[in-house]
Amino acid sequence: METVNYIGKCAFRNLRSVKDLNGVCGGEKPRSVYWLDESLYLNITNRCSNDCWFCFRNFKQGVGGFNLKLEGEPTAAEVIAELEAALGLRRWVEVVFCGFGEPTARLDVLLEVARWVRKRCGGAVAVRVDTNGHGYALNEGRDVAEELRAVGVSRVSVSLNGYDEASYAENCRPKFAGGFAAVVDFVGKAKAAGLDVEVSVVRMPEVDVERVRAVADSLGVPLRVREYVPCFW
Repeated sequence: METVNYIGKCAFRNLRSVKDLNGVCGGEKPRSVYWLDESLYLNITNRCSNDCWFCFRNFKQGVGGFNLKLEGEPTAAEVIAELEAALGLRRWVEVVFCGFGEPTARLDVLLEVARWVRKRCGGAVAVRVDTNGHGYALNEGRDVAEELRAVGVSRVSVSLNGYDEASYAENCRPKFAGGFAAVVDFVGKAKAAGLDVEVSVVRMPEVDVERVRAVADSLGVPLRVREYVPCFW
């Protein structure tokens, strides 16, 4: 089960500046490609349309010994070159667009890399996008879900840590009005496009998981509850 770093809001306010919470991953250079278990992950941007107070990147440089704090945004060609090298390391189950930012903020890079993965691997490796669901808000005038499906993305996991605009804004602090509605809109359109869609939520006191579950049920998609782990390590 995926885990996410979490501490209470009061502790967060007091500890955010503590350098130990931003430990460098063994001097590793920033990576656009990293791996956990049988999945390859693509960290194509550190930009995000949310500023979640509990986000892992507020406390750590990366995960699994990989430094995900990019010094600049990699081009599609750079991501593909790093991905090509990683593909030969072992047999991978899936490639996941998920890092220290929102992947649909760089939609064209995402599409180009996903298209390359599908051409390179065929159907042997699934392609998933982990997203905050703001793809349409970040790419006005584009049919984001359909574009994802067309290049071979088969699954999207949409983070939803609130059950209405107020609770979502409190936890996720979107950089534009209507963040919750944007997520709901994305989920509906992704489902209509034929993508395998799930909603995910972090189990923490500030989130009413059952009310988020009711939102997922109303949208006709499954809910995955992600557990948290303390940040004090």
